[in-house]
Amino acid sequence: MKISVSMYSLASAIQKENWGIMDFIAYANDIHLDGVELLDIYWKDKRNNQNEIIQVKEALERHGLQVSAYDVTNNFVKETSAERTEEANKVKDGIRVAKELGCNIVRVFCGDLRGDLTYEEGQDWIVEGLKECASLAEQEKVYLAIENHGLLAGQSNQVEEIIRKVNSPFVKSTFDTGNFLLVHESPKEAFDRLKQAIIHVHFKDFREKKSDEVTKGFKSIKGVELIGTVPGDGEVDLSYIVNGLKEVAYDGWLSIEYEGKDDAKVANEEAVNRLKQLLK
Repeated sequence: MKISVSMYSLASAIQKENWGIMDFIAYANDIHLDGVELLDIYWKDKRNNQNEIIQVKEALERHGLQVSAYDVTNNFVKETSAERTEEANKVKDGIRVAKELGCNIVRVFCGDLRGDLTYEEGQDWIVEGLKECASLAEQEKVYLAIENHGLLAGQSNQVEEIIRKVNSPFVKSTFDTGNFLLVHESPKEAFDRLKQAIIHVHFKDFREKKSDEVTKGFKSIKGVELIGTVPGDGEVDLSYIVNGLKEVAYDGWLSIEYEGKDDAKVANEEAVNRLKQLLK
């Protein structure tokens, strides 16, 4: 298994120090990673300025880094056909960018409920959108990896059902170890359900907020506030998941995604060191 860090994991450093993709790649090299996970939201103008992609590829080659996954910030739960087509086009563009970067995994979202929309409507639109994008994914041999996220695909049974309905060998799971806590599902039980569908892993951890803390956390579906931690300091049994991945002969990427309030550069380096120990 190889280790990468999601660019989103450095969100606070990116904002505070005005980092671009090149700065993130240099940081990843400094902490001795195998790869980087890049996000569509951090490009400046990749389509009208092809030099940006060329520069990123040159930096990756110079540092000997691979792109573990390319993340698309999409949402298929839109009420009009035109809006849903626009979201599908985001994913298709992500497939093309991933190919240019030598990567065969595109992390995708499904979408979330809002207003008067029903679960059935939302899921139908998600399946429809993923089926459309899967045609290109199959052609390009790029996996669409659904992250467990939100009310429509936050639980393992929801992810499993969507994958089954899309019915493509190139639609799999980005298994986010921490996000299951936000829907009050045991990450261990979620892993046991999804372990054969995992193509990409987000290595994340949360703990419950203490009563005297003022730090703002993430609210679960039951209103419990969770604080992001360095993996190993929270509630996720990460050794169970790593050992389980070994048992199913998973040989893909483990990508750190830190969402805490401490210094992101220090926290991510510590997370990488801990993950290396777990992999021994």
